Amino acid sequence: MGSPDSGYASSNEGAAPTKSSPHKPEPLPSSDSTETTYLRFLASNAEAGSIIGKGGTTISDFQSRSNARIQLSRNFEYFPGTSDRVIMVSGTIEEVFEAVVLILTKLVNEFYAEDGEEAEQRSKVRLIVPNSSCGGIIGKGGSMIRSFIEESGASIKISPQDNTYVGLNDRLVTVFGTLQQLEQAINLILMKLSEDVYYVQSIGPTFPYAAPYNAPNYGPPGVGGKFQNNRFPNNKEDASNLVTLGVADEHIGLVVGRGGRNIMEISQISGARIKISERGDFIPGTYDRKVTITGSQRATHVAEAMIMHKVSSASAPPPDVTPGHLPVE
Repeated sequence: MGSPDSGYASSNEGAAPTKSSPHKPEPLPSSDSTETTYLRFLASNAEAGSIIGKGGTTISDFQSRSNARIQLSRNFEYFPGTSDRVIMVSGTIEEVFEAVVLILTKLVNEFYAEDGEEAEQRSKVRLIVPNSSCGGIIGKGGSMIRSFIEESGASIKISPQDNTYVGLNDRLVTVFGTLQQLEQAINLILMKLSEDVYYVQSIGPTFPYAAPYNAPNYGPPGVGGKFQNNRFPNNKEDASNLVTLGVADEHIGLVVGRGGRNIMEISQISGARIKISERGDFIPGTYDRKVTITGSQRATHVAEAMIMHKVSSASAPPPDVTPGHLPVE
């Protein structure tokens, strides 16, 4: 689900919408229905909050009803190049499919449904698939993806391999259609992926992407997102790195210190240049001030560690009760 795509390469533009069947598609038989598999897809922060529910009630209900495990990346941990979080559902094929149907049904009804008896609303879901597994979905000459499109009535597009983010080994498979078409297409794709031994064995963390991909990582209390950009990555020692930390406005004084003493000390010890955004200049969607660190890789790492220590030493970490950190076992 989430924000519109741009620059996607399509294996086929998709077939015309077909009439939706009154019943939910049944998962196809598998060679080993007890084998654990998984499916990852994107959701906006608002959609993630809806899936979690107040106090985690919705996600607990979905897990109980499907017997699948549902995990979400933390708030501000976004898939590279997007502002969407990662959802991973794991379990047997039937369990994963049941959980995905529950999630999609809620999201479509809550975010896409319109009043009145108009044509059934069309929406989309973006699946995260390893590069090595995309070939199986496409098939020889695009035969497999065309058959999925014809059978489900959904539009299915696969993004080109993105070389912008070094080490990113995943692509986005965007499925667009009515809720019934989404379910049918995802069922077909999930069954195909589950036949791929590499795919089944590649299950890992919900959010395996590192900070250099511009995906924030949370630090101690008071320290928000972290973004890193290597300007000259070919020379690790002399590289000019740019790292931006989000520090809660009420904690910025700990970084600056009386008369600027702390920030000067951090700069002198680390050798990095440190700049703090003006009062009221926050990272979008937060009340965190931007702390920009520039210097060699070593200098930025030292400065970052010292800043995080200043903030974390202010008080003991409070209990973590934010939606993005709710236990989902």
